[in-house]
Amino acid sequence: MRRTAWALSATVSALLFIAPAARAATSCDKSCLERIADQYRAAYVKHDARALPLAGKVRFSENGVMMPSFPDASWDTITREAGPATTFSDPQTGQIAIFTAILQMDTPGFLAIRLKVENGRIAEIEHMLSTKRNLSGPPTPIGEIETYKPDANLTAIVPADKRLPRARLMARATGYFDTLQNNTGEIRGTRFTPEATRIENGRLYTEIEKGFRRGYYRFNDRVRREHLLVDEERQVVLARGFIDHKGVLDEYTTTDGEKIRSVYREPHTWAFLEMFKVNDDRITGVQAVFIGVPYYMESPWKK
Repeated sequence: MRRTAWALSATVSALLFIAPAARAATSCDKSCLERIADQYRAAYVKHDARALPLAGKVRFSENGVMMPSFPDASWDTITREAGPATTFSDPQTGQIAIFTAILQMDTPGFLAIRLKVENGRIAEIEHMLSTKRNLSGPPTPIGEIETYKPDANLTAIVPADKRLPRARLMARATGYFDTLQNNTGEIRGTRFTPEATRIENGRLYTEIEKGFRRGYYRFNDRVRREHLLVDEERQVVLARGFIDHKGVLDEYTTTDGEKIRSVYREPHTWAFLEMFKVNDDRITGVQAVFIGVPYYMESPWKK
């Protein structure tokens, strides 16, 4: 019964995503979107928003805060892109995702960008920028930009005869979040390859299924999420969300018998932009940029 409920939830989520997607379809195809992505990165580094094809009204948020105008925030402070950048696009919804690394003077950071293009012009810009300073909350690992290297698997084109439909891809991402929430060791509605990896704020993790099966993430009380983009050629899903920790869990025991004391000692939330690569109906790679935010914060993009 529970698995049926998860499947129904994933199907409903997919239908809600596809309906507005059809309305948002534009004449900007995949090459058009990815050309705009390159223009955005170049203009961002040069602090030159005038070089962009902007809609008459542009909404711009950085780290969960809607800016009163564009450009602002890290558009004023970026000194160079440390990259390399990876780009994903969804012509059906007009959405673009970019994952990269940047420097703000001597402060390195990992940046996830979401752009929405309408009629060939950028109408929405969303940044999630993680640095050692703004992670806040309980200490969490962050990589070094000097050694940052995206997984080539993430951007690889999947042969047309091996591609899954959009709804199936989103169901696998939904299952990932269902497994992460109240993690008990049960894999719920998703599948992984043994070599599947995760990059969090530029830091690489291997054997990601093993952590889920141990129930290591028991402290995640709630994972709020929504799917934003499906790159069908690359079989990638991008999601925005929040991981809430109530802070009431003290000690717990993993499925292999290890006793762990939760690092979350008070209400706390992570905000993230996260992408999932699916091959042969299994998650093969995950990449996320996340920061600490006030407990139970909501997205400024919430309708």
